[in-house]
Amino acid sequence: MLLFSILTAAIAPGISLLTYLYLRDRYDSEPIHMVIRMFLLGVLIVVPIMVLQRGFQIWLGDTPFVSAFVHSAFVEEFLKWFVLYHVIYNHTEFDEPYDGIVYAAAISLGFATMENVLYAMYSTTSLGSLILRALLPVTGHALFGVMMGAYLGKAKFAKSSKSKWYLCMSLAIPFALHGLYDWIILATKHDWIWFIVPFMVMLWIWGLYKMNRANASSPFRFMSREDEIKL
Repeated sequence: MLLFSILTAAIAPGISLLTYLYLRDRYDSEPIHMVIRMFLLGVLIVVPIMVLQRGFQIWLGDTPFVSAFVHSAFVEEFLKWFVLYHVIYNHTEFDEPYDGIVYAAAISLGFATMENVLYAMYSTTSLGSLILRALLPVTGHALFGVMMGAYLGKAKFAKSSKSKWYLCMSLAIPFALHGLYDWIILATKHDWIWFIVPFMVMLWIWGLYKMNRANASSPFRFMSREDEIKL
């Protein structure tokens, strides 16, 4: 019973955040099976990420900067971006800018949820620590996914001259934000809470702005509900 409660507490934040982001799509919601598919791909990439992180740790060492920007940010965000680009970017269901946010958040939260489950199962944990992880790492991954998806959406529907630039930004910005997040935690030691809270508030404000902009750019925003269903 205790194990069930812990696993539920580990899984619930990721599912809740993904539901919230999915429901914010105002005009043309994505097929549930596609969102679940990306979530499960996020779960599956945990193993290759762990292998690569161990390899980089042996190769480059484990200083706070290297751990934050290479072991964590680069490996995790690159693999999420790589899968997202090759599976979803040219898919027919990716037909409006907000779709990038939904799919990127799905793969990010799949990874974060599996990471949370492993943390709950293989470390001494409590409900309080799981709540803290829901507010910080899981939410952080969701918002990194929002940034990745927002710029993928821009790349998908921009003119060809700007598309490559936005595609690069879709990896560079979540990488930089993720690295900075981890570096704050590792480098500030016992005072990290004073830095990470304003960082997360800023990230939420920026994320909400990106969601609103993506929705406002939807080609379906002037269509009636009946027209969307016909499509």
